[in-house]
Amino acid sequence: MGRLFAYARVSTSEQDVDNQKLAIENAGFNVDANRFISEIVSGSTQAMQRKQFKLLVEHRLEAGDTLIVLKLDRLGRDNIDVQQTIELLINKGIKVICLDLPVRDLSSSEGKLMLQLFSSFAEFERSRIRERTLEGLAKAKAQGKKLGRPIAEKTTKLVQERKSEGLSQSKVAILLGVSLPTIKRHWNK
Repeated sequence: MGRLFAYARVSTSEQDVDNQKLAIENAGFNVDANRFISEIVSGSTQAMQRKQFKLLVEHRLEAGDTLIVLKLDRLGRDNIDVQQTIELLINKGIKVICLDLPVRDLSSSEGKLMLQLFSSFAEFERSRIRERTLEGLAKAKAQGKKLGRPIAEKTTKLVQERKSEGLSQSKVAILLGVSLPTIKRHWNK
């Protein structure tokens, strides 16, 4: 049988993970102190961009281990991130237990069904994001807003002035403190 780990997260330093730890213990899980991983990081940060969680997944958890979290939102930023995180863990052979769900073991048959439902919600969420983005772009265009990178007229003017002085592209890049590709973009305008 594998080892037992728990992960807890809070968003600010004014909060603590004591309630999460207590709830995990009250659910009957006795997690060694060195396997109770916690961190202070915003919920808007994707799971694998969280320092302690990433270290846990990449360096401590092994096939056969169990990871316990109090709530599903501890595992990710949104439905998409949660789904990807759980799939990553299950593919590594890690059992995932989430105490706030009717089916706690997400690696069981029932848990996999729940993951399929999450997958549907994640796909719906991706579609809505795409729709809102397209709607926003259409609205901006209809209002006459110019989309894309603003024209760097000042840079073009400075490059053209230095070019007329007979300087090379490399020297202009050094003089203006910009990259050579930037100079090349503005060289023949």
